[in-house]
Amino acid sequence: METALDTAVRAVRPRKNGILAGLIAVGLVTGTGVVVAADGSIHPELWPKVARALPVDRAMERRIDRLLASMTLEEKVGQVVQGDITAMTPDDVRKYRIGSVLAGGNSDPGAKYNAPPADWLALADAYYEASMDTSGGGKAIPIVFGIDAVHGQSNIVGATVFPHNIGLGAARDPALIREIGRVTAIETRATGMEWTFAPTVAVPQDDRWGRSYEGYSEQPQLVASYSAAMVEGLQGIPGKPGFLDGQHVISSVKHYVGDGGTDGGKDQGDNLSSEEVLRDVHAAGYPPAIAVGAQAVMTSFSSWQGIKLAAHEGLITEVLKKRMNFDGFVVTDWNAHGQVPGCSNDGCPAVIAAGIDMVMAPDTWKAVYESTLAAARSGELPMARLDDAVRRVLRVKFRLHLFDAGKPSQRPLGGKFELLGAPDHRAIARQAVRESLVLLKNADHLLPLDPKRNVLVAGDGANDMGKQSGGWTLNWQGVGSTRADFPNGQTIWEGLDSAVRSAGGHAELAIDGRYTRKPDAAIVVFGEDPYAEFQGDIPTLWYKPGDDRDLELIKRLKAEGIPVVAVFLSGRPLWMNREINAADAFVAAWLPGSEGGGVADVLLAGNNGKPAHDFKGKLSFSWPRRADQYANNVGQADYSPQFAFGHGLTYGDDGNLAKLSEEPGVSAAMGRPGVYYARGVLTPGVTMRLQGATGAAADAPSLPAASADGSVKVRGVDHLAQEDARRIEWSGAGAATVSLQSDAAKDLVRETNGDVMLVLTLRVDSPAQGDVAIGVGCGPGCGATLPLADTLAGLAPAKWTTLGIPLKCFQAAGADMSKIDTLLTLKAKGPRQLSLSKVSLGAQGDAEKVMACALK
Repeated sequence: METALDTAVRAVRPRKNGILAGLIAVGLVTGTGVVVAADGSIHPELWPKVARALPVDRAMERRIDRLLASMTLEEKVGQVVQGDITAMTPDDVRKYRIGSVLAGGNSDPGAKYNAPPADWLALADAYYEASMDTSGGGKAIPIVFGIDAVHGQSNIVGATVFPHNIGLGAARDPALIREIGRVTAIETRATGMEWTFAPTVAVPQDDRWGRSYEGYSEQPQLVASYSAAMVEGLQGIPGKPGFLDGQHVISSVKHYVGDGGTDGGKDQGDNLSSEEVLRDVHAAGYPPAIAVGAQAVMTSFSSWQGIKLAAHEGLITEVLKKRMNFDGFVVTDWNAHGQVPGCSNDGCPAVIAAGIDMVMAPDTWKAVYESTLAAARSGELPMARLDDAVRRVLRVKFRLHLFDAGKPSQRPLGGKFELLGAPDHRAIARQAVRESLVLLKNADHLLPLDPKRNVLVAGDGANDMGKQSGGWTLNWQGVGSTRADFPNGQTIWEGLDSAVRSAGGHAELAIDGRYTRKPDAAIVVFGEDPYAEFQGDIPTLWYKPGDDRDLELIKRLKAEGIPVVAVFLSGRPLWMNREINAADAFVAAWLPGSEGGGVADVLLAGNNGKPAHDFKGKLSFSWPRRADQYANNVGQADYSPQFAFGHGLTYGDDGNLAKLSEEPGVSAAMGRPGVYYARGVLTPGVTMRLQGATGAAADAPSLPAASADGSVKVRGVDHLAQEDARRIEWSGAGAATVSLQSDAAKDLVRETNGDVMLVLTLRVDSPAQGDVAIGVGCGPGCGATLPLADTLAGLAPAKWTTLGIPLKCFQAAGADMSKIDTLLTLKAKGPRQLSLSKVSLGAQGDAEKVMACALK
């Protein structure tokens, strides 16, 4: 009988080891074999053996030998530590001889997310000059500056923002991927950096994972076909002119390995697959990337069979470095070393001993430097391993020509800001948008629309550059930007409007669909709000459960006799059966980036009435039939998606679709990630509790409710809908509390370290009187409270606003963030009225006002 493992292997290895066989066929790797491990052990001899992309450069190795022999131990340790621009200054680099700097997703010059390109270049110059300053007697070893240029140099105002990887996977175009890499490298170099943390070659197997959109596909073959192309675009091609020259950057292939297969789709979780599935599915993108000369590999936060990847010697040293002949350097992810058992963010020599060559310690770089230095002095960290790590870092710097490149502003592209969003770069991005669109429904051939007619464009995604670009855009979560931050792009509305007007038609933008002139057709653009990493993890695949505003908009327009085209923006497939049924046409547009005009290119007919561009995109991820169909389950015999991998209509196909089932398979309340209360409903497992001034406490399952002594009351009030908010009224008879209690304690350590906030949508309904505090609890005698009166006094009265309280504030005040069971407490002594519309976790940009607190 065929086992589930056999079925999975057969699916990804249709002929002799599948992707492995394909690599063998083109001469990139050798070796075959099957092994099933269940204890974290590794059999390197059964992994692909990759041919060296670059021959050993004896002259370069001799230069490295001489430099290594002259370096002090302190200088060596400095080369294996990387700090963030928010925590490490150029003077720190000069003093400690640090080898690398990064700008994290929320790290910007002057703490301005929209800092001008010139500020980035000046900062890069400052770090470089510090690293080359020998006035204190140190060696002149150029620093290397890394950044998450993951869909273009998307950290910089004005840069070209390409579709996220999930959309590029739908395009099925490796040559286009290579061009995107080339443009990304050029725009990155123009702003002073020479290293991007890309490409992501995860093979996501559970669409609940918040990083699904960073994967090209759920199928390893497609990921493998893209990984080499992107690396070649970023770095150039080994052996050919231009390789790692001033117009290219080094790439980091990530996140090694298995991050797309964690149990339950949990970010930074545990991948429980066998060694064979890890090799043939999750590692499929690495051999092709290494075969074309990838210079860096970033390890994952996640674990494989319980062992953190940052400390997995078998996978890092035995498989990656020895078996695959990888001779670049391996870097950890953001403070991932601190998650290794026995370690902390302040240090983990064990990861270097396991094969890590550079520790990304953004805000704890100094402590990591000191602990690594101490471990090297004591012998805990073998000198041979430290020397090998330094050699690998220096090798990449020599290959990148950094020793004779001069400071970033003096390099070939440094300061050529006209390259940001250059017309030819935008043309490539627009092509990528066109090719990534997937048509799932086109009833009675509604599309393409006649641009000479009257077209309504509606939906909250129609004219929102941040929403169409998604996470990792100008900041980590991709929130809080404005239209002015994208001077070289087009929203989807702007692209449609321009095309319709050029054809002689009329276009109207009405986000809520309340038009002034009845249209011949409506295009409704809607979808997920931006997110990144674990902030995007969701419990089910139901699109915005409990919030049917987008569906209601489509239905209202349809009821008015208007044909509707739904354009869906998302970082993953979601359960959309109701919306697909309601619309006449349905287009999966993913996260298209800055070139919204690419959507108009395909949706609108040309001057001759025929399609100017047909739909080319094919699903790179299968689409769920129900909201509880969490994973794509590659190879699972009973997996029956709504739309299979590879599905996608063209204009020549019959676009009619039988009505889809509207049975989600789960409760809507299950699908609200990081939300404790919203739209009048508490998330399952969360209870509101009232404790009066006398100390007696009681749950409030229904409204209105009051404590036994009447010192605190709660009733329903309106915000966005009828009684979707709760007004809390304190009488002033004594200290009384309203709290949200969780049935099961929540581990919020990951969120706390990631600068997540507790976000309240609230309104101050009465003048402040007396003390008021906000807090969280972590069991009997465990918790933290913070004074809230001054913060509330600074809010406009009788006006809804969003207030963020960093989780780090609660941690600093003594809360154990690993076991939070009281999600929120509000305690007041004096008379006060305060309304709450939503309580949730959020990121920078989700709150209009952020409480300040003293952090330890």
